[in-house]
Amino acid sequence: MPTPLPELPIRRLTLDDLVSCTDLSENRGWPREEHKWGLLLTAGTAYGMDDPSGKGLAGSCVVTSYGPGLSAIGMVLVAEHHARQGIGRRLMRYVLELAGDTPLTLYATPSGRPLYERLGFTVVGRSEMVRGRLDPAAAAGAGAGAGAVSTRPATAEDLSAIVRLDSEVFGLDRTHMIARLPAFADQIRVAEQDGTLTGYAAAWPNMDTHVVGPLIARDTETAKSLISSLAPGTDRPLRTDIDVRHEELLSWLRGNGLETISFNTVMNHGVDALPGDWTRRFAPLSVALG
Repeated sequence: MPTPLPELPIRRLTLDDLVSCTDLSENRGWPREEHKWGLLLTAGTAYGMDDPSGKGLAGSCVVTSYGPGLSAIGMVLVAEHHARQGIGRRLMRYVLELAGDTPLTLYATPSGRPLYERLGFTVVGRSEMVRGRLDPAAAAGAGAGAGAVSTRPATAEDLSAIVRLDSEVFGLDRTHMIARLPAFADQIRVAEQDGTLTGYAAAWPNMDTHVVGPLIARDTETAKSLISSLAPGTDRPLRTDIDVRHEELLSWLRGNGLETISFNTVMNHGVDALPGDWTRRFAPLSVALG
């Protein structure tokens, strides 16, 4: 039986805590995800409790702010040997108090959902994680034929247009996040028609996969073309978290080499629905970032 913990102080985490954060992920059976943790610790505000043994962290939580309109919560982790001692609840109550009237959103795993429900979060959606290698024939087909959507690698000159499109679709200004994408992602592709951006997608390295996200597109065909244009640029499997309302895209992915890995529940606190246009928001940058 775990030894009850003293009232551990909660502190801000920084890049100096990167190894402790990745150790905590590994302790809970998650990948270490050093690359993602590096982004979270710089673009978001991370909190944690030090293990009283002096070795690593007992728990963590990251809050990414998008201004007064929304903050996203992610990486709520508790070391296995400190589970069921209230650490996750304390961290969540701490960030809820800090948030005040700011609405919050998060992607909940099945094990985490009961805690969030007790804290007043409500279910507003669901995402499906798929993983695999996209069939090259499907990739070629998505970019060919009449009505094919044109895509190309993004350039530095595209950044302002990407930010404008992202703000329109996400519903809030994510400049501080999008500006980090060129350094964070291995590929960024844009779709355009008559000189106007109609979508963009990034692929960033995560352990043995490339995660596709964000994925923002005018329609399903544009989303297919963006994913198809990213696939040849990596020898790793693709992984992405698709809003389950995009049934056509999910069906196409599952029919062309990707398999369902898991589901997450999208939950909000203090707001009934997420801002922006979900019909063009296919996948997040990461479920840890909302």
